[in-house]
Amino acid sequence: MFDHFVVSVVAVPLVVWFAMWLLADRLRPDLAARAFAWAAIVAAASSVLNLLSFALKALAEIPAVADLGGWSYQVVLADTAHVSWVSWFSFAWTVFIVVAVIWQVWRHSRAMHSAHTQAGMLESEGEVVIIPDRRVDAFALPGAPGRIVVTRGMRDTLDEAQYAAVVAHERAHLVHNHQRLVWLARLAAVIHPALIPVVRKVEFLVERAADEQAAIELGDRGCVARAIGLAALAASARPAVTSRVGPLMMAVSAAPGVVPGRVKALLGPGQVRRWQVVVPAALALGTLVWTAECIYDLFELLALASR
Repeated sequence: MFDHFVVSVVAVPLVVWFAMWLLADRLRPDLAARAFAWAAIVAAASSVLNLLSFALKALAEIPAVADLGGWSYQVVLADTAHVSWVSWFSFAWTVFIVVAVIWQVWRHSRAMHSAHTQAGMLESEGEVVIIPDRRVDAFALPGAPGRIVVTRGMRDTLDEAQYAAVVAHERAHLVHNHQRLVWLARLAAVIHPALIPVVRKVEFLVERAADEQAAIELGDRGCVARAIGLAALAASARPAVTSRVGPLMMAVSAAPGVVPGRVKALLGPGQVRRWQVVVPAALALGTLVWTAECIYDLFELLALASR
């Protein structure tokens, strides 16, 4: 069974990271964000299932448990005798993952509840709410309905066309539920730290996807690029708006370090490639098949030990 540990727990997350590094900027940003967010969560889930299989094997190695199950613990031990540490290491890692995921899901649920509450409290009948704050910021606040929040400082910084670009950018976040993709990537990274670079890339890709959607809506890529650059420059001079739902907000002025890359992409011709998305999809499918085989091998081992 150790080969499953090496592939699913060690190799696959690194392959996902490498595929993302190689292909993410070659794909349309909306496709790339979806493909790699889902590839990351599939890789993380497969890693957990493989770890769980080894954790169950660790329990099966206990003589008292083996007696209850009616199998030979010596046979179970012998399967990974050359790497005796792997079963109990997997058990400890599985326990840590369970605790970490429960904590993250609880935090996310609280943030979503807060987002819905804040969105409902905003006094506006429309989609866009302008709040009287001189700081420069704009963000999408998921809720029922979702709202686009723009500070007075941001509104006064931009002309009409640039303001329309910012609103279109934030609307794209709401319409395409980008916060869910980012959440999936973050959850995957909680499960497996090797996927942390995927989180950063997915966060960048959803911003790029919103940029492209805004450019389509306005029909002017240059205007969107100027709006992003001006907003980031103005925001850097003043603190951004803070909120208890910060991890959920998709802000146009967020992560100023990536703004040059976004502007450069908008001033270029844009990416139209699609077929390369089959790479992360095939990787995710292959990982699921390999994980199913690991679970089958565990049952086969226990069946052998019962003879």
